[in-house]
Amino acid sequence: MNLWTVLIIIFVFWGILYVLFGRKEEEEEEEGLAVDIFVIMWRTKKLLGFIDKIAQKYKRFWKVYGTIGIIVGFGGMVFVFYMLIKSALIAIKAKAQVAGVQLVIPGVTIPLWYGLIGLIVVMVVHELSHGVVARAEDLPLKSVGLVLFFVIPGAFVEPDEEELKKVPLVKRLRVYAAGSMANIVTALLALMLLNYALAPVLQPAGVEIVQFDPKGPAINYLHEGDIIIGIDGHQIKTVEDFLNFMNTTKPGQLITLEVLRNDEKITVKVPLGENPNNPGRGYLGVYPSQHIVSTIRHEGIVLPLAFALYWIYILNLGIGLMNLFPLIPLDGGRMLDETLKEYLPENVAKPISFAFIGIGVLLLAINLIPAIRNLIG
Repeated sequence: MNLWTVLIIIFVFWGILYVLFGRKEEEEEEEGLAVDIFVIMWRTKKLLGFIDKIAQKYKRFWKVYGTIGIIVGFGGMVFVFYMLIKSALIAIKAKAQVAGVQLVIPGVTIPLWYGLIGLIVVMVVHELSHGVVARAEDLPLKSVGLVLFFVIPGAFVEPDEEELKKVPLVKRLRVYAAGSMANIVTALLALMLLNYALAPVLQPAGVEIVQFDPKGPAINYLHEGDIIIGIDGHQIKTVEDFLNFMNTTKPGQLITLEVLRNDEKITVKVPLGENPNNPGRGYLGVYPSQHIVSTIRHEGIVLPLAFALYWIYILNLGIGLMNLFPLIPLDGGRMLDETLKEYLPENVAKPISFAFIGIGVLLLAINLIPAIRNLIG
């Protein structure tokens, strides 16, 4: 089943769902299930007591946490803006063949189950953190809930926006910054568990191909899931080994790969293309991932746990940072917009805010176009 067939099925599903259960304009549910165009939303007030209990018991801690979040938030905003400019320039130089931002679609661009686990953790810690910090600042919450937007699952905590507008800037910034702060902290915790608890019992055992550049030569010779363990007689154990070897190659060079395919060792010869980011260097056109094996028994437990922690780390760090990008409705955009309005006259703040929105949309478009093009082939 190709991507277009899947998209047609999804559109038909949403059309039928909206016709049967779609919410009327005058309806605004405070609790329960609501269906709108490409959105299913479930609200409840039952978890508000739990959030309030956590917030009130450690109120001082959450305020300090939120303040640190503001510093991390603005620092992350600058970092993400810089990285997107850098990757946009690379994409332009490579004539939009290299994606600076990857779409996060479980089962398509990331592993299905590990991706779903990672995304669930991202959503839960992000929204819970928003809610807890809001209650620590004595801001009321309307509801919490789950949402499905098109095919993307999500969670939310719904503060009282009118009350939020009335409090001092620092309190608003704490609430906005809390979500990404939680994601970054979670990413660091996952990384620590990987490095100190699991890394000692894991060892690198080659480079797994997880995706192809459709314009690269490898797509004609290799399969997704192939594990490269050697190139031209050189042992390849890590992604670093693979990249270091590729940096010694030239366009047109014929290389011999030792590959594990379905636990069978095979040899594959591939003529290299030219690296779009580094002219004069050879290019295989694969997206490599570290293949690891366990050095102890119970590999069926150790490896899934390691992969789950890896994707929890990657997705929390990546999504947490992207959420700080200064583009409304992202938290970073709201932080910047509120700060500009606080310290600058409206006739100055508004043009600056619009300029960031315009530049932000342009940067995202430049970075996403190659990813979308690769996805639809």
